[in-house]
Amino acid sequence: MLLIAAVIVVSTSTAMAQKAGYISVDQVLGIMPDAARIDTFMQRFQTDSINSEYVSLFEQYKYYDSLLTKTDTTKMPTSLRKKYHEDRDNVAYQVQNWQAIAQNAYQAKQNQMLQPVYLKVINAIQNVAKEKGYSYVYDKAGLIVAPPGDDLLPAVAQKLNIKIPPNTPTGLK
Repeated sequence: MLLIAAVIVVSTSTAMAQKAGYISVDQVLGIMPDAARIDTFMQRFQTDSINSEYVSLFEQYKYYDSLLTKTDTTKMPTSLRKKYHEDRDNVAYQVQNWQAIAQNAYQAKQNQMLQPVYLKVINAIQNVAKEKGYSYVYDKAGLIVAPPGDDLLPAVAQKLNIKIPPNTPTGLK
């Protein structure tokens, strides 16, 4: 009985001795120079790719619509007329749902661009946690109520060689 009690006390004290910290991955990303370059790239992507693709798609719709409304379709073979209707309806669907299509394309490109940056941040967090003896590191955004812990933002920023802007909040609120 005494041995079981000793094991429980030792395991409880070991669990209590584990250090916990927190960090906002999004906050780290927000102060990284890589993220600013990606934001600039994404603005150009929005203008050059997504917006120009919409214009092209709308022009395509107008073309098919004009073929079906401004020409004499009775002289057109039935299979061709049916094909034009299908093509116009397909393009019309894309035009009507462009907001969702563009959002998905934007997010996919943004995720592709941010993946190496996220990896760099996660590696830095893992290295800081290992160096400083943290057993647990929580994402600050996921915490509603938490016991006191250490904000790892300053250590991770130092590991990544980035400066924390003076107006950046640290600590749990």
